[in-house]
Amino acid sequence: METDRLYRVKKEDFDRLDALLTECFSRDPLYTQLIPQTNTRKKLLPELFRCDLDELFESCEIYADSPDLNGIIVVSDETEPYNPFKYYAITLYYTLKTGVYLVNEDHSLQTLWNFIKGKDYLNSVWTNEIATDRRMHIVYFAVRPAMRGKGIASKMMDAVLDYADQNELTMSLETHNPKNVGMYEHYGFHLFDVIQKHFSLKQFCMVR
Repeated sequence: METDRLYRVKKEDFDRLDALLTECFSRDPLYTQLIPQTNTRKKLLPELFRCDLDELFESCEIYADSPDLNGIIVVSDETEPYNPFKYYAITLYYTLKTGVYLVNEDHSLQTLWNFIKGKDYLNSVWTNEIATDRRMHIVYFAVRPAMRGKGIASKMMDAVLDYADQNELTMSLETHNPKNVGMYEHYGFHLFDVIQKHFSLKQFCMVR
């Protein structure tokens, strides 16, 4: 995906981006379920997002509302060619790296076990059921809490959706916060499936 309506995040923005994700998702239902202890979550999230970002810079496009990084939208364009061997090697490497972080921080292994049980909440395998390869997936979409209500979310989402419409791409995303479902419906998404395994937590899978 290419757009000049948003700021393309660079490697030098890495630390600020990590801090933004940590701030935006510290109370997200997914992470409060997987890492219920507040102090443990506070320590782990920056490391987990740092690991995740290493992988995302390899495989996705990362955009922000502006160089100030008050909002972020990360997209994976499934129409672009990729090397499956490289993809699975990268995924395996960062999965193992994440596991090391979890074990080092929680020697009881409970957090690691939560992540193992919650693996279906941590991937987008469900998108394989969408009957088209011409699609783009939104991996992360977030706005800094203090900057919400200022049009930042719409600025980012509108740019991505316009690109998808111009290129006749199906859009997909997931959220673990039921309060977000209505917002995404406002952008034209509809509920495709609901995943619930091992926890009371639900993953709302949405398509446009």
